[in-house]
Amino acid sequence: MARNQEKAMLLLNRYWAAKKEEGKPKKRRRPFLASECTNVRQAERWRIQVIKEISQKVSQIQNPGLGEFRIRDLNDEINKLLREKKHWEERILELGGPDYEHWTSARRVAR
Repeated sequence: MARNQEKAMLLLNRYWAAKKEEGKPKKRRRPFLASECTNVRQAERWRIQVIKEISQKVSQIQNPGLGEFRIRDLNDEINKLLREKKHWEERILELGGPDYEHWTSARRVAR
């Protein structure tokens, strides 16, 4: 008997979760290719998201308790994200946005 009640509660919970999600806008995933984005504002949003992910990975890699293989994996992920950030910056420039590469190189010269 308990099994049928559990099934009914599961369906009820699914129904309430679907009702709750009904009014919310769907979260968009970052496009796989930066060239798929046609809006400067969206491209800048995705670039900022990549920068946040990079900073999270860098803070994780500084943990002294990590093993060598985990450090190597994190380093690979950081390098991949840095490449992706470069792609987003190039796409923003193509769409008529600011030149972030120029800003970073100017900052290096000023130091």
